[in-house]
Amino acid sequence: MDLAPYSTVKQKNQLLAAMSSNDLALLEPKLEPLALKVKQVLEPANKAIKHGYFITSGLASVIAIGKNSHRLEVGIIGCDGLTGLPVVLGNDRSPNETFIQVEGTGLRIAADDLRQAMRQSASLSRVLLNFVNAFLIQTSHTALSNGTATIEERLARWLLMAQDRLDGDEVPLTHEFLSLMLGVRRVGVTGALNQLDRKGVIRLSRKRIWIVDRDGLIDSANGSYGIPEAMARQSPRAQWERL
Repeated sequence: MDLAPYSTVKQKNQLLAAMSSNDLALLEPKLEPLALKVKQVLEPANKAIKHGYFITSGLASVIAIGKNSHRLEVGIIGCDGLTGLPVVLGNDRSPNETFIQVEGTGLRIAADDLRQAMRQSASLSRVLLNFVNAFLIQTSHTALSNGTATIEERLARWLLMAQDRLDGDEVPLTHEFLSLMLGVRRVGVTGALNQLDRKGVIRLSRKRIWIVDRDGLIDSANGSYGIPEAMARQSPRAQWERL
């Protein structure tokens, strides 16, 4: 995968684009552009986090791992933010695993460099913590959705969240991958996809899902989508401008 020039790529990450010029200057010398491959592990569970990744295209999945190796997605990160959130919170590891589920690109920064930049700038810390807060709201609503919504509603919500973080209306994922994301059997995902297809809100093709009616998909999510998204739309720039 060809990497775009750094000056262009950095603007594709909403968190970097929202920073003040002074805060961005603290990070720029330490940011390394790189391609991100499907299934590439960015953060192994229970191991020291070496880097944070500002995602510029593609999608990263945060997975909780339970007993008997049960796995369930608890959050996604795309061009809206940064991986390595335990580092932002003053820790160095997480029981969760983070890996790439849709290939793309990103800007990598060493965990120690990120810590140093945060020590130098209260406004930078504020912007990053604002994203952590938005991500935690996302994960809490994922838990609510998992416990109260139907598979079809959960799938509609997930597709909307993915579209928010990807460029365009195409979601390049298989039924098998979606079953891991939602923590349900593949047959359940297939049934829900077919139902959404019959409603005319998505179109299915091999290893691809096309969103053709976003408003209809929001209706299919039945209220499970929206609150974390409203929080995320609050510009991080406002955080440092108030300081």
